[in-house]
Amino acid sequence: MLIDTSKTYTATLKTDSGNIVIKLAADLAPITVNNFVSLARKGYYNGSTFHRVIPGFMAQGGDPTGTGSGGPGYTIEDEFSPELRHDKGAISMANTGRPNSGGSQFFITYEPTHFLDGYNEDGTSKPCGTPGVSCHAVFGHVTDGMDVVEALKPRDPGQNPNFLGTKLNEVVIEER
Repeated sequence: MLIDTSKTYTATLKTDSGNIVIKLAADLAPITVNNFVSLARKGYYNGSTFHRVIPGFMAQGGDPTGTGSGGPGYTIEDEFSPELRHDKGAISMANTGRPNSGGSQFFITYEPTHFLDGYNEDGTSKPCGTPGVSCHAVFGHVTDGMDVVEALKPRDPGQNPNFLGTKLNEVVIEER
């Protein structure tokens, strides 16, 4: 594992519209944070775009092809914690709707979207991956730059493939 779960990790997403600062939850989602940090440090996200942006719901990035179907060539195990919820500003792994299908794509929520959590309100596990139940692994929260997230250009790659969306120039990881 690349990260030290006893340390604090911050990701700064440098976009054409400004910076988004995210506190990563290395202690609660070590596999997911390790994957994100590893890809960021390799420059995987540099020059990609927020390829799917739905105002009022979420902004999705992490696909270097910009189509929504690209990834690193592998998937990681889902990590769900009742302490990590899809509140406003959550960063979470995008997936295909099937368990353990996240790779590099992530999204940031505009509003609470608890229906995407891996746990119910009472702390019991959801039957993730069953018909109608899609769960996503939260691995951090925006601490600064939510205004930048909310100003990202709306985009649906299926509707307008020639419009590339807001560029993600670089992801900088800070470890403390």
